[in-house]
Amino acid sequence: MSKIETSLDQLLVKLGQFKNVAKTRLCALWQKLSPQADKLKKIDYASAKAFVVKFKWRLLLALILLYAASKTYDYFFPAADKAGGPVTVTTVVVEKKDVPLIIEATGTIVSNSIVDIRPMVTNTVAKISVKDGQEVKAGDLLFTLDDRNDKANYEKLKALADDAQKQYLRAKELVAKNFISKAGLETSLANAKSAQAAARAAEVQLSFDYIRSPIDGRAGIVNVFPGSLVQASNVVTTATSSTATSSVGSMVTITQLNPINVQFVIPEKDIPIILENQLDGEAMNVQVTIGENSKKTYEGKVLVVDNQVDPSIAAVRVKAQIPNDSMTLLPGQFARVSLIANTLKDALSIPSQAVVINPRGKLVYVVDKDGKAVSKPIKVAYEYQGSSVVTGIESGDKVVVEGKQNLRPGSKVREAKASQESNQPPAVTEKK
Repeated sequence: MSKIETSLDQLLVKLGQFKNVAKTRLCALWQKLSPQADKLKKIDYASAKAFVVKFKWRLLLALILLYAASKTYDYFFPAADKAGGPVTVTTVVVEKKDVPLIIEATGTIVSNSIVDIRPMVTNTVAKISVKDGQEVKAGDLLFTLDDRNDKANYEKLKALADDAQKQYLRAKELVAKNFISKAGLETSLANAKSAQAAARAAEVQLSFDYIRSPIDGRAGIVNVFPGSLVQASNVVTTATSSTATSSVGSMVTITQLNPINVQFVIPEKDIPIILENQLDGEAMNVQVTIGENSKKTYEGKVLVVDNQVDPSIAAVRVKAQIPNDSMTLLPGQFARVSLIANTLKDALSIPSQAVVINPRGKLVYVVDKDGKAVSKPIKVAYEYQGSSVVTGIESGDKVVVEGKQNLRPGSKVREAKASQESNQPPAVTEKK
């Protein structure tokens, strides 16, 4: 500021010197032309017109220079008394407060757990115990396959296992009476264990004919019917009739809907904020709205931040969990997420409309004790929904919000209404 003031003082001195020289030369010119005053009276309209036409570009340039000089002088040396009185403004009183740091993102609703029910063996469907869209619990029977062959095989091997166990017990008695050798006892024990293992394998094979739900959730559309042939593969194909299209997919899909998850991505520049909060050991809170016009907000907690950044989008995936007691949320829905990543302690928040942007940076007008506007340069740290967290001002300052376009440093101001506390929405992660 001292350099600018020095330059202005030098400019004023030069203007004064130019003024004195101009006066001296004008007086000399007048004295020189005064004897010819009679000749000036004889100048007619035609002579004046010829003079203007001859020197029209010079005259136009002189007028432009005079106009530019006048505007430049008014800009650098504004007069407070030219404003016609105090400028009416609206102000807010700045106070220190904790401001939540919010990161906004878009994501997708995903199930907390989803299972495609597929057969483990090739068999035909004997009975269907689940309906489309039915709520099921873990362990509920969904499908029964034709179990006649597997049941017979299990009963056969179970009987052999029971007989082998009896033979082993009888061999133990005979060894005690020295009727057989210990080698015969060990052989009998091995046969018993082998038979029991075969029986257990047959029992497991039989269990594949009874398909149960592994999780709590809601069943989707059932893609098979009684009598349908299913194969031990990743594809289940069902032909319903000659006029219907065959369905390819799982037998049914079980989806857990409560609680449910939301998955979204966070830009790479915001990753340090999230990781710092994770080091504190506290789960970050999220607020989720669904669709474009939904007014209901779901609150939940962050489950996990992915361990790597996707280089194609320069972002990291984040998964959070929210309640879904009403079962109104379904996987695949579009979601808007507000992640409360941190809290700014003792921050100074002002309305964003109070910030003035000029070629030298950003500033605000503050009303001093004398009721005059004072400009203060500031830096905007974070901005969100009409609120800015700034540095460069102090708590208790009265910042001009409305009417700043008519202000200049030193202007008198008059408040349109009483000062109000700045009570604005929380700040976000976009650094300015």
